Amino acid sequence: MHRRIERLIDGQAGWARPVGEWNQRWLMEFFGRTRPLKDMLNGVWLGHPVHPAVTDVPVGALMAGAVLDMAGLERAADIALATAVAGMAASAATGAADAVDAYGRPQVQATVHASIMGASLTACLLSLGLRATKSRALRPIAVALSLAGYAGVAAGAYVGGELTYGSGNMVDRHAWETRTAKWRALDVDDVPEGVLVRANAGSTALVLSRSGDEIVALDATCAHAGGPLDGGTVEDGCVECPWHGSRFALADGRVVRGPAVYDQPAWEIRRADGGRLEARQKPPIVA
Repeated sequence: MHRRIERLIDGQAGWARPVGEWNQRWLMEFFGRTRPLKDMLNGVWLGHPVHPAVTDVPVGALMAGAVLDMAGLERAADIALATAVAGMAASAATGAADAVDAYGRPQVQATVHASIMGASLTACLLSLGLRATKSRALRPIAVALSLAGYAGVAAGAYVGGELTYGSGNMVDRHAWETRTAKWRALDVDDVPEGVLVRANAGSTALVLSRSGDEIVALDATCAHAGGPLDGGTVEDGCVECPWHGSRFALADGRVVRGPAVYDQPAWEIRRADGGRLEARQKPPIVA
């Protein structure tokens, strides 16, 4: 069943890809001018994506509204629906900030997800409008529309789950790495100042940077989407990912600018006997 639904979602690429690309262009222009807003919506301040948490509001409120409608508690049901609409609007804003950095299959999934949620929001708004008339004749239609909106939200949530868990969008790329305090030999001996150098510590790729006599290192794979940090640039003591522009402090891996919301694993470097460079992981940042 899951594979059939997955194929159904992928089959929407014919219309979803151009729509997603068009949306991406204007969203990139908008968020390019309001970068702090994008960081807030992504969840840089929280250290976790905001969108999944916000989406719980409309799901819960619509479920509550359906139960209240069936119980005949009309005023309470109307308040629940209004809460759901507000939550859907907030979800749309945070989702847009995340989706603007999606490409390929994730972009198609994000567009399908957003389209379903947009249709659900429209149904809920129409339901609110009919409820506001206080017409007894229109009440059943209003309830039916809110139930349709609830069904749409459930379907959209399924696509959103596939986007996150199936395609790894906004998932920490270092979540499954095993931390170790052991020193590991690097396969480079020299790090020119002002140049990002890629090195391997066993099976882990690092990006090294030197300032004076101090060498600092981070995992070379960007926590946001797996971009190669060694192909990026150094800006104000930070390495900037070449894919989506996330910035991490070279000193400790802390996120300075999104769309990344997870800190980058940091490593300390020493020069062992014989002059060979060695690295070991630093403890994770504790706020």
